[in-house]
Amino acid sequence: MHHHHAVRHARAADLRHLQAIEEAAVPLFEAVLGDLAGDPLAAPGQDGRDRVVIPGFLLVTGEVGAPTGFAHVTYVDGFAHLAQLSVHPDHGRQGLGSALVREAMREAWDAGFDRLSLTTYRDLPWNGPFYARLGFVEASRPEPFEVRQRGLERALGLDRHGPRVVMAAPLRRPLHP
Repeated sequence: MHHHHAVRHARAADLRHLQAIEEAAVPLFEAVLGDLAGDPLAAPGQDGRDRVVIPGFLLVTGEVGAPTGFAHVTYVDGFAHLAQLSVHPDHGRQGLGSALVREAMREAWDAGFDRLSLTTYRDLPWNGPFYARLGFVEASRPEPFEVRQRGLERALGLDRHGPRVVMAAPLRRPLHP
């Protein structure tokens, strides 16, 4: 694994940079979906300092104080949920997103969970198909909190851009320590 692909736990110095990483991804959506002015997809990202007060964990790539991507996993109702995955477009297409998700899966397994879920656009290439390659499948019977999450997304208007789905991956003991 290349050094710059190393995934680590977020440090205090990383937190204030996470929002900008999330917001930098908006043009990727706009390239496919058109102008998102005023759209919830283009709403300000969550401040990283607010993310760490929620039960779960926060992983990042990049140097301390200059993160290039992050994965935020929250613990909800006894389940592990990938609430956000963002890689800065300047550092995209290098495998950072995959490295973050794989490490999130390992970390959730280590924390005692046997499943990691998320909600995403089914058809956007870097959404549903990306997660499918990493072992996520559309959940046929979403958990109650995932149903609530989808309700919130619908209320926000996210579904106008295409079908959003709950996906989940079974977690297993890693093959390598």
